[in-house]
Amino acid sequence: MILAGGRATRMGGADKPLLMLDDRPLLAIILARLTPQAGQVAVNANGDPARYAEFGLPVRGDSLPDHPGPLAGVLAALDWALSIRAPHVVTVAGDTPFFPIDLGARLLAARGPTGLALAASTCGSGPARDHPTFGLWPVALRDDLAATLARGEGRVRSFAARHQPGLAVWDSRPFDPFTNINTPDDLARAKALQAAAP
Repeated sequence: MILAGGRATRMGGADKPLLMLDDRPLLAIILARLTPQAGQVAVNANGDPARYAEFGLPVRGDSLPDHPGPLAGVLAALDWALSIRAPHVVTVAGDTPFFPIDLGARLLAARGPTGLALAASTCGSGPARDHPTFGLWPVALRDDLAATLARGEGRVRSFAARHQPGLAVWDSRPFDPFTNINTPDDLARAKALQAAAP
């Protein structure tokens, strides 16, 4: 599930997956990386789903009002996984075009005791920094996640920590593969990084 349900206020409200990186929308770049690693792919996005029609993907909005954040996107992902009878779902951020091409396999290998795994990156010997919008989420966590959101608790890291995630760690040199695009300056930097991305 590609998480794209946010408001993108720092990009003037633009749909970040539809921003152009050179001559392609971010979503096309993300799909080129994700599709070989995944079975079925869907987008979590709010508003009119027709804007994603050219990509031929299922579009699932948040089941909760007022854009409560990425954890609501994870819930939408788990509900979608249940509907297709998948035991788990991988989530990726819709504004991060250079995530690893081995993301799915390494998340599977890193699963913690509940089956949850998150991506992380580190620069050499420094501490790993997790990226909780990139995760492998077992559908068994769905009901607890729905209850967590119903209580108004919306932090992805806090929810994940309760379920003992394993970490799949990537080197952030020469640049962090989980670098995301939040601002026009970030988009300009991404254009410079594109040639170095594996």
